[in-house]
Amino acid sequence: MSSSTLKPNQSLPADDSQSRVGGLFTRDGLTIAIVCLIGFALVFFRWFVKQGELSMDKPQDWGHSFVIPLIAGYMIWQRRDRIIATGTSIFWPALIPFALGILAYAYNLFLVRNHMLQGMSMILSLGSLVLLLLGAGAFRYLFLPIAYLVLMITIAEGIMLAVTFKLQLLASQGSWLMLNLIGSPFGWFSVDIDGNTLMILTSSGEVLPMNVAEACSGMRMVVAFYALAIAVALLGSSQWWQRIALILLAGPVAVFMNMIRVTVLGLLMLVNPDLAEGDAHTLIGTILLVPSLLLFLGLAWLLNRLIRPEEPLSTEPAA
Repeated sequence: MSSSTLKPNQSLPADDSQSRVGGLFTRDGLTIAIVCLIGFALVFFRWFVKQGELSMDKPQDWGHSFVIPLIAGYMIWQRRDRIIATGTSIFWPALIPFALGILAYAYNLFLVRNHMLQGMSMILSLGSLVLLLLGAGAFRYLFLPIAYLVLMITIAEGIMLAVTFKLQLLASQGSWLMLNLIGSPFGWFSVDIDGNTLMILTSSGEVLPMNVAEACSGMRMVVAFYALAIAVALLGSSQWWQRIALILLAGPVAVFMNMIRVTVLGLLMLVNPDLAEGDAHTLIGTILLVPSLLLFLGLAWLLNRLIRPEEPLSTEPAA
């Protein structure tokens, strides 16, 4: 047998390891990647500017957009060793979805003028470009971080209005039930409901109208919770059933906690009606996000410890 044959536990020589990685992780490969990324940024520069403006104009709704790329970057950093070990190669079929992404972006930019669809086209082009430069082997570790970027795209106004109205009614009905359960048994107050307006009738006969407006619909909480749920599922859960459960729980937890938030604001109106308006309303809503996040993270912690994967039995003989 030749002396150059590798033993089972022997590592590859440095030259063989470097040639196996090769591809993009060379000076020429990195130069090509940088040029492609600069070109990509220039093509979609207008979308990035518009996205930043929308996020700054409504930070209470879309402020999380600035955090999504950081979380995606951390996901990639966690997978860096596997990506490098897999190696890279040019995957020419990716040119087809890349071209479709560019065409779709141009169509939604100049004809439809839909910012959300422009963002979807950008994500398609970005994923296709990464697949083109790195190959299918490395791309399987990058697919989820790239797909996660979809959560930073602002939702179209028509979709927001349709969903927000339903959430307004749901928040109104839920808080109406909770307030009546608190006040009616003791005769402190009673609550009537008319659409998304709550009429709080105090024991002294005073009527306090409380309008559950769009800002109280909980849409921002739902969007933020789904972004958090997917991040926690991908970073903190190892089992697929745990990840799916966390994502499914995000919506109901957000809606339930928003009902509690509206209920708390209703109770504070009995103390001082001004607390349910203006800056006080915004501050109280922000403070109540903390227990909401703690509740969701507690559920994630519970799911991760509910069923643990069994450790494989050791086959080594006892000493």
